[in-house]
Amino acid sequence: MKTTKMSSKGQVIIPKALRESHNWEEGQELIAIDMGDGILLKPKKPFPETTLDRVAGCLKYQGTPKSLEDMEDAIRKGVERLNNDNS
Repeated sequence: MKTTKMSSKGQVIIPKALRESHNWEEGQELIAIDMGDGILLKPKKPFPETTLDRVAGCLKYQGTPKSLEDMEDAIRKGVERLNNDNS
């Protein structure tokens, strides 16, 4: 466990090992969440969280529509490829 100190400006240095393990680089935006007995730092996501209902259909597909059978076949092939890669 590493310890650090807060500066007079409220700045805290995150130990290098932690920054590297989370791939945080200079300029990384973090969200500070009050956990009651401490603070949780999480990287700020580049996009706000949303739901599938809000984004479904936002990208228009150009081409021949795919059937449910075509989509299920593509999913099956993708799963098979993943299983073969992990063997």
